[in-house]
Amino acid sequence: MGVIFAPWDNKAVTPNNAVTPNAPASPPSHPISGYFITANTESSANREKMADIKALGGDTAITFGTLLRPATVESLPTDCVVQGVACGKFVSTSLSVHRYFTYSDGSHWGDSVAKCPNDRSVSSADKSYTILVLPTEGRGCTSPDGTYDVVIVGGSKESAEDPAAALSSAATELDMKFYAGLPAPVKRTDVDYLPDLSYMNTLDLFTERFLEYQAANNDVPGLAGFYHHFEMPISSNQFFDPVLSLYKMQNTAIKRVLPSRSAVISPYIESRSAASNVSPQDARLGIRRIAQTSGGLALNIAIQDGMGTGKGAAYMPSEGDRPVDTFAATIVGNGTWGEKYVAPNRDYFQAAADGITGTGAVLWANLEGMAPSTKTNTCGNSLRGQTTLERMDRQLQQMAQAEKIISFMWDPYFTCKGTGTPLKEQLQSGHTSPIVTDAKVDADAGVITVVGFNLSGGQVKVSWTTSDGASHELDSNPSSTAKRYGEDGGSNPRLESIVISLDGSTLPPGTPYLVNVTNRQDSGQNMEFADGVYSP
Repeated sequence: MGVIFAPWDNKAVTPNNAVTPNAPASPPSHPISGYFITANTESSANREKMADIKALGGDTAITFGTLLRPATVESLPTDCVVQGVACGKFVSTSLSVHRYFTYSDGSHWGDSVAKCPNDRSVSSADKSYTILVLPTEGRGCTSPDGTYDVVIVGGSKESAEDPAAALSSAATELDMKFYAGLPAPVKRTDVDYLPDLSYMNTLDLFTERFLEYQAANNDVPGLAGFYHHFEMPISSNQFFDPVLSLYKMQNTAIKRVLPSRSAVISPYIESRSAASNVSPQDARLGIRRIAQTSGGLALNIAIQDGMGTGKGAAYMPSEGDRPVDTFAATIVGNGTWGEKYVAPNRDYFQAAADGITGTGAVLWANLEGMAPSTKTNTCGNSLRGQTTLERMDRQLQQMAQAEKIISFMWDPYFTCKGTGTPLKEQLQSGHTSPIVTDAKVDADAGVITVVGFNLSGGQVKVSWTTSDGASHELDSNPSSTAKRYGEDGGSNPRLESIVISLDGSTLPPGTPYLVNVTNRQDSGQNMEFADGVYSP
């Protein structure tokens, strides 16, 4: 397979001047540098998971948040007891309670956030609870209208370790970054892709207490920041304003309590022609609106590429008339990529890169590390199945605009056996194929600059067909390599570039070129990868 390109404008800026003639190959690394994970109750399991991720070149782990769930006094944990009285009834004997809520993320808040007279920690039935009494109006300890919302936090065994603390500790030890999931509201009952903001004030106060707990008990270097649990498409439609309001409220809270930390938001691509899709133009506006919720907080926006859910598509323009792959077909049905999707993912990432410019936010990519489930790729009880490394390579090819690439989700999709061998083990065996993300032909200078991952030490084959129908082919080693192409250019630090001489070949403008990059690093593998058509 190969890469098809058209010649570039030789007046354009050369991507990187820090090149090294005949540079040796860099140690191979996979472009994915972070993963969503499930927190374990045992600290040793959390540390082992983080160590496995680091061994594959990862430096980041992210957990999802926990819901702040509305409850009734009857549905509260029965083993939460104060002086022989159920916790909810104990509070209601002296205060007017408006609503009850529960929150259970495995942590032990204790008295560290009990800052009002009616707050208290409880130990019963070998479990720990914290009772928070929050005013329905204002931010103090006393509600102007005399009513309060009560949150019962916890319910874990007293002997269990706080998963967020364990992951933060492991991240600190391993020099990694951990993003803890933020508290989240439940979804609305009428529109399940919008948050229930009927208790926005309570969620605001609770988010502040959650962050104060982190500041008091988990303020270590490994805690890099927090993840926004609630998702939305990368859309500018005002229909999703409630989600933006949620982001803004929680970003403001982080900035107030832990200003040195950052946040991650992960909106998703929806490009299916038969769905309420989002165009790349709308994505450009949508990411800007999301970025504007930062409130001065450092914000990373990791776009989900939709390849695991069938909502997005990793294909090249030249492949638009080709059939969708078997995985996508299980979601969108049979047809071509161009028929089933509005645009390829690369167009969305380019639009997002344009839209985020000047906002202070940073563009990341969230590669969906699973595939639509078929009979042959099941992954436990998950609705999605195991993907292939080759499919992931095609996904990565679309993400060069992102400064960092993370993936959903380490467990189970990288650890399940799926078709026989877990993806984690396949990566450990040395899958470092060259991934071409761009190429520019300067006919006047007689060179091609190829950009991508794991290119150093590669060999390149260029082929083209002239207007008279004659076929031409050129094998070449790079004349120079820029290993720090991405880092020096302010883009993904794992991007490299190589320059290939055309050795005096004449290439008429508009001629499509096929470029194969072969990488023999690591296990002596000979790998090639296909790209698509780029206009000059």
